[in-house]
Amino acid sequence: MQLRHVRTLLTPQEGAAKVTCMSWAPNNSKFAVCTVDKVVLLYDEHGERRDKFSTKPADPKYGRKSYVVKGMAFSPDSTKIAIGQTDNIIFVYKIGEEWGDKKVICNKFIQTSAVTCLLWPEENSIVFGLVEGKVRLANTKSSKSSTIYGTDSYVVSLASNTSGKGILSGHADGTIVRYFFDDEGSGESQGKLVVHPCAPYALAWASNSIVAAGCDKKIVAYGKEGHVIQTFDYSRDSSEKEFMVAAASPGGQSVVIGSFDRLRVLNWSPRRSAWEEAKPKEIPHLYTITALAWKRDGSRLCAGTLCGGVEQFDCCLRRTIYKNKFEMTYVGPSQVIVKNLSTGMRVVLKSHYGYEIDEVKILGKDRYLVAHTSDTLLLGDLSSTKLSEVAWQGSGGNEKFFFDNEGVCMIFNAGELTLVEYGNNEILGSVRTEFMNPHLISVRINERRQRGMDENKRLAYLVDIKTIAMVDLVGGYNIGTISHDSKIDWLELNETGHKLLFRDKKMRLQLYDIEGATKTTILSYCSYVQWVPGSDVVVAQNRNSLCVWYNIDTPERVTMFPMKGDIVDLERSHGKTEVIVTEGVNTVSYTLDEGLIEFGTAIDDGDYHRAVAFLETLEMSTETEAMWKTLSRLALEAKQLHIAERCFAALGHVSKAQFLHKTNEVADQVAKEYGGDGTDYYQVRVRLAMLEKNYKLAEMILLEQNAVEEAMEMYQELHMWDECIAVAEAKGHPALEKLRRGYYEWLLQTQQEERAAEVQESQGDLQAAVGLYLKAGLPAKAARLAMGREELLGNTDLVNRIATALIRGELFEQAGELCEKTRNPQRALECYRKGNSFLKAVELARLVFPAEVVKLEEGWGDHLVQQKQLDAAINHYIEARCAVKAIEAAIGARQWKKAIYILDTQDKKTGAKYYPKIAQHYAALQEYEIAEEVYIKGDCIKDAIDMYTQAGRWEQAHKLASRCMRPEDVSVLYITQAQEMERQGKYKEAERLYITVDEPDLAITMYKKCKMYDDMIRLLSKYHKDLLSDTHLHLGKELEADGHLQEAEYHYLEAKEWKAAVNMYRMNNMWDEAYRVAKAHGGVNSHKHVAFLWAKSLGGEAAVKLLNKFGLLEMAIDHAADNNMFDFAFELARLSLKQKLPEIHFKYGSFLEDEGKFEEAEVEFVKAGKPKEAVLMHAHAQNWAAAQRVAEAHDPDSVVIVLVGQADAAFKQKEFPKAEALLLRAQRLDLAVKHYREAGMWADALRVCKEYLPGDLEALQEAYEREAAKKGLRGIEGILEQAREWEQAGEYSRAVDCYLKVRDPGNNARMEKCWMKAAELSIKFLGQPRSIEVMRTVGPQLVSIGKFSVAAELYLNLDMIKEAIDAFMEGEEWNKAKRVAKELDPRYEEYVDQHYKEYLKEQGKVDSLVGVDVMAALDMYVEREQWEKCLETAAKQNYKLLHKYVALYATHLIREGSWDKALSLYVQHGTPANSQNFNIYKRLFVEMVNVAGMNNAEAYSSWADLRDVLFNLCENLVKSSEANTPAHEEFETMLLVSHYYATRAAAQSIKQLDTVAAKLSISLLRHTDIIPADKAFYEAGAAAKEVGWENMAFIFLNRFLDLTDAIEEGSLDALDHSDFQNTDIPYEVPLPAKQHVAVSPAVREEIRDWVLTMSMDQRLEQVLPRDERDSYEASLVAVSTGVRSLPCLITGYPVLRNKVEFKRPGKQANKESWNKFLMAVKMSHSPACQDVLKFINQWCGGLPTASFSFQ
Repeated sequence: MQLRHVRTLLTPQEGAAKVTCMSWAPNNSKFAVCTVDKVVLLYDEHGERRDKFSTKPADPKYGRKSYVVKGMAFSPDSTKIAIGQTDNIIFVYKIGEEWGDKKVICNKFIQTSAVTCLLWPEENSIVFGLVEGKVRLANTKSSKSSTIYGTDSYVVSLASNTSGKGILSGHADGTIVRYFFDDEGSGESQGKLVVHPCAPYALAWASNSIVAAGCDKKIVAYGKEGHVIQTFDYSRDSSEKEFMVAAASPGGQSVVIGSFDRLRVLNWSPRRSAWEEAKPKEIPHLYTITALAWKRDGSRLCAGTLCGGVEQFDCCLRRTIYKNKFEMTYVGPSQVIVKNLSTGMRVVLKSHYGYEIDEVKILGKDRYLVAHTSDTLLLGDLSSTKLSEVAWQGSGGNEKFFFDNEGVCMIFNAGELTLVEYGNNEILGSVRTEFMNPHLISVRINERRQRGMDENKRLAYLVDIKTIAMVDLVGGYNIGTISHDSKIDWLELNETGHKLLFRDKKMRLQLYDIEGATKTTILSYCSYVQWVPGSDVVVAQNRNSLCVWYNIDTPERVTMFPMKGDIVDLERSHGKTEVIVTEGVNTVSYTLDEGLIEFGTAIDDGDYHRAVAFLETLEMSTETEAMWKTLSRLALEAKQLHIAERCFAALGHVSKAQFLHKTNEVADQVAKEYGGDGTDYYQVRVRLAMLEKNYKLAEMILLEQNAVEEAMEMYQELHMWDECIAVAEAKGHPALEKLRRGYYEWLLQTQQEERAAEVQESQGDLQAAVGLYLKAGLPAKAARLAMGREELLGNTDLVNRIATALIRGELFEQAGELCEKTRNPQRALECYRKGNSFLKAVELARLVFPAEVVKLEEGWGDHLVQQKQLDAAINHYIEARCAVKAIEAAIGARQWKKAIYILDTQDKKTGAKYYPKIAQHYAALQEYEIAEEVYIKGDCIKDAIDMYTQAGRWEQAHKLASRCMRPEDVSVLYITQAQEMERQGKYKEAERLYITVDEPDLAITMYKKCKMYDDMIRLLSKYHKDLLSDTHLHLGKELEADGHLQEAEYHYLEAKEWKAAVNMYRMNNMWDEAYRVAKAHGGVNSHKHVAFLWAKSLGGEAAVKLLNKFGLLEMAIDHAADNNMFDFAFELARLSLKQKLPEIHFKYGSFLEDEGKFEEAEVEFVKAGKPKEAVLMHAHAQNWAAAQRVAEAHDPDSVVIVLVGQADAAFKQKEFPKAEALLLRAQRLDLAVKHYREAGMWADALRVCKEYLPGDLEALQEAYEREAAKKGLRGIEGILEQAREWEQAGEYSRAVDCYLKVRDPGNNARMEKCWMKAAELSIKFLGQPRSIEVMRTVGPQLVSIGKFSVAAELYLNLDMIKEAIDAFMEGEEWNKAKRVAKELDPRYEEYVDQHYKEYLKEQGKVDSLVGVDVMAALDMYVEREQWEKCLETAAKQNYKLLHKYVALYATHLIREGSWDKALSLYVQHGTPANSQNFNIYKRLFVEMVNVAGMNNAEAYSSWADLRDVLFNLCENLVKSSEANTPAHEEFETMLLVSHYYATRAAAQSIKQLDTVAAKLSISLLRHTDIIPADKAFYEAGAAAKEVGWENMAFIFLNRFLDLTDAIEEGSLDALDHSDFQNTDIPYEVPLPAKQHVAVSPAVREEIRDWVLTMSMDQRLEQVLPRDERDSYEASLVAVSTGVRSLPCLITGYPVLRNKVEFKRPGKQANKESWNKFLMAVKMSHSPACQDVLKFINQWCGGLPTASFSFQ
């Protein structure tokens, strides 16, 4: 920050007149200065003095000189000033908001000692220091002061932090004390902070440190806990004086310290986290600075001096103009002042965290501020001056800001919507959404305060295109989600956020009540919708209706007005709401009922008195009535009973109004006596509960008050005797019995026999109860009671009475039940039948009278038909075997399918009657296929055809007719029908009929006759494409003749005859149309041609105007001239483009020349300014005199051309002297030389050249020599002769050149002689450089003709050793080349050897190359794939080299798929432990275990080879550096696996070893991490199945099937590993890329079937077998102990007890398996098994006993 002097506010005086204190108002509008005269001067923000007032002493009697003002500060609201004085007092002056307001003392605080300094950091809290060392607080509200803390040292300075929540005091003893009103969560300590070396008169609290200075000329910056951060020492600077005062910028980023004639500036560097000193502000003769005041927005600093001067400085870092509307003043890195240049309004944008503000933008119609810092985002509303700063991680400026909502900014970034409320420094809410359209987001922030709601902030947005989510932003929780069936294109919450309107793509308007979670469609088509501002009224447009919902709580009640046009806006102002509608070009407004709108608002705001006032002004209508009801309900809920009474009176609910009137009287009486509104009084609460019919609540309230009598009275008054008796019973009231008797008598008196009977029933007097029920005419209840009690059923008389009463009352069903109960089935059946209770009748008949069932079913059906229950009747008719009735019922019930089903079971006669009816029904439904089927069933084919014909489905009709009629009859029928249609003008129908019978020509003729050419063309294009173009052309001509030019044009164009259309329009003088057609359909320049013809037809000025209009004038002139229409071209050019005239003259001249009119052409060429053309024309015509005349008259430069032309003619006529003389005149003797050369007259050519053009002589000489060379031998002889002449003349260089020029390809001897001569001469006479140059030419030539030795000798004469060697090598004279290199330049020996090797390679002489370069020879063998020869040669060299090429050969074989040959290679040559070969060995193992068909005895030799190779490798690894590495362990495992495979193949050759083979297959499962899992499980399962181990076979084959499925799916995730828990079979195995088991799908299905069968077998235990360790028998690891056993060498199973141990450690076998194997070998003499034992002997260091010898 830099200080720039702006102006002097107060001129300094000659002597000392100290400015004691200064202060800026927090609102930046006022600046106060207190002078030495104790007068406070007031300035405005521009520095103009506007006001002043004098201060007062504590006691007037002491006068103005009794005190000094030591401190002054504005109140936070800028309307008061506190003045601290040395006469022990603080005055607070109210200065008002306007200039010139009366200054009034509103507070005074008397102290015990002088005030030394003063601050006013917070509302009502003035902080000041005293001489006695106390720091006190004055409360302007209570007018009391209190001590914050006390010290023993004079308070010299006070400073507050940037937020005003903390203060520092500096004391005379150097102590600095810190105190916090609120530490804002910083956790910083308070109390004594540090002791400064001197009294800290200059004290400032910046945002990052505390800066103190004093009389020791040092500025010290202290950290937050008092440690020294930096010291600026000026004690050695003689020009510096003591520091008097300091001020921190409002942002805390800068500090200014005042001394003598100087202001020092410190700026905080966030990057270095240190203070940096800016250039100090030196002002000569300013004297000591006594006061500093910084404007609250940071833009200005004022300094007061000892001489009474006040200087103002500008403090900005930089200032920019934004959009020519705003001024941006950067007063600090983290503070910017934004000023509106038109209104002068200013906003201070400040980062509360001290971050540097990057760039400020003003968006949203120049109203909203957006600024970024490194970690935060600043937002602001310029109109309300509300600012926010929220944490914001940089996103590369990709945010999108929306300012549609005045209270909140919406920010979209990377699919996230963030809401920031202006004036709030926390993010209001953040949600994920992809929909950035503001119409799809609605935010409501406290827009209408409601009763009982402090904060109401809600958001609605789209989660996806069909789902709306609503969020409460205060609580941060979801308040609702709407899933809609269609895409949503608009949504908006009401102002209170309780209701949501949204519209979908189908234009349906929906209302969602958030509290009730209910969705209602309120408009099926909506083109505009809006909430009326400040209310819950909705305005929408439905096509031509304006819809208004004044009370949205009843969405079905809508007020509609007819309207034209579209709603464009809604305006509400000055107590009036208008809907603005555009009707065409006019704008019309529709005024809404403001009273109804106001009512809704009043209700929402809880102002019910206002609502009543509105409603009383309205006429009663349905809407008004709904509003009165709403208000009555809300008033009751709010206990505003007088309003509720008024509502019920308005609604005409007299009883409710009277009841409330009495309730209000009670409430008013209680309110008078006890205060309040009386609504809490128990009698009022009881009456309200009664009003709501909540009598239980009323009872509870009364019983709480112990008003039992009142409760009973209430119930009696309401005749609620049961409840009254219940209360009496509960409270044990003495009048209980009396109540009951009274109740019973009352019931009888009021003739409530039913209720009396219920009472008797409840008291157990059943007989009396029955009597009462019968008396009350309720025999059903009497019957129910009787049927429930056996004692009553035994009373026959009673039962008869009940039955009679029931029958009399026609309650036949109950009578039947009673008869049935009293075992009288006949009567019961009659009763049931009479009462149409057929269900019970049928049930009874089935038990007692089976013969009656059929009749009853029919009767039941008839009854149902009478009851119009035809559906139900069908089944009963079927049961009664009444098919016809069933069919009629089905048809009557429209059960068509059922009717067809029943008809299908009947005879044809019945069907013929009903099928047509059913068919007609299906035909009416347009289900023609079913109707056709039914017609056919009823033999009504003609009707079916008629049906299709009437429906216009000619194809189906034709199909049906074809099936049932003769083709000629069908054609006659259709053509007749079509002609009838044609007569009726139904051409489309007629066409379809013609087409149906394959007569398109008739249809075409019909359309032609009717001149319906479009349809005619359509049919032609479909059926006669070949005639289409001709037809179009014919129609075009016909229409043209009839004068229908537009239609004719269409047909011409369709016939691709656009020229005909253009000509038609030309003939009719319709040039516009001709031009249009040509432009649209012609070639690139067609329209231009038409325009030209049009213009030609007009002529004169009209033509010029037309061509100018089309921009074709120049082109038209060119076209006219090019087409020999010179008159028209001249006319156009003269009228418009005179500059084109010469060009036209030229073209005209050219035309005349072509016509042979040379004289006229000459005139035109001269007019065109091109006389040269005339000269050339005459010259061309050999008219040299005319040419000379024109040239001399008009173009002197062309005279030469004439002379040259004459000379050319003379040369052609062999008049050489004449020609030469003419060219001499023309000074063009070069042409004479040229002509002589061309004529072969070289002597004359050389003569002329020598005489006139000596410079060209040498070139001509060379040309002559070339010519001689071309002429062959004669020419060569000439060159040789020339060369000899040069040689004799001593011109050796030229002689050499001549010899080198000789070219005689057929005579090598001559060529050699010439070259040798050239070389000899150059070596003898021409010196080294020229000799070498010649030799470089001659040498390669000699080599090219095979004279290698000669060339080499010449090279050696000139010491060109390399070239000589190259020549010998070229001639394959290798010994000579080597000798030359060795003797003359040994450096080239290696060069010769290298070329010799390459020569041998190229010649393929590998055997010779072996002696020279073995490696090259080997590589050559590899290239030629002579692998045997390569290996044989390598073997002769060394073992390492051999194995390099063995590895290369093996790799080659593996790539070609011959892994078996690669394996045999290593069997033959051994397996070295080279790490680079490891991949080959692994690949051989992988290929071998993956290959199919190896699970048999025949595969033994292959497995044995792999085993032996791996054994050899492992033995070599033990001796190498790779011993015991992971690679070594991996190969040992592969060896073990190979051994198992080999042993298994050997065992498969002997029947008694099948269990050994099976065990080996099972043991291999523990290695499925390196062998194909599917193959391993298949082989193990098959082997187990073969030897009868079904449980293992089941599990392994099941696993195999799971793996095959997993391979097909490409994932092992679905595998179940439960069968293999607690085994060493691995779960995590590689997923095989393909199926390794080559079985057919049929075999796989067979396995699947076997597994399925086994899974159903209860006898099979579907678990793996266990051994004595309680572990899986083939697992090496015991589950319980974790001990790992060694695997058996023969079976791979764990060796547990009977062991056979071998010499090599870790090698064991089960004794039983070992002996079995030995016995089998002895008995079978199997070579494979003997080989296995031989290998074990080798691998394990010998066999355990000598009982076996190898044969």
